[in-house]
Amino acid sequence: MYLIKVKGVAKIPDYVQLRDDSFTLLAYFRVDRPDKSLEKIGLGDKMAYIMAIVRDLPFGQIKKIEL
Repeated sequence: MYLIKVKGVAKIPDYVQLRDDSFTLLAYFRVDRPDKSLEKIGLGDKMAYIMAIVRDLPFGQIKKIEL
């Protein structure tokens, strides 16, 4: 899977894209509200791990993660 952190502008908040190995969008959620999106795709138990990576990830970079 891949994580992409997207910088928001003006009133649009920062977002995270979670994509599979085919680069298909699996989840798109606000950095400060990942709960529902990750639960919906079955990754609620991995939320702490994913958010730890997101906190350290610079905006605009793609990070490959293994779940």
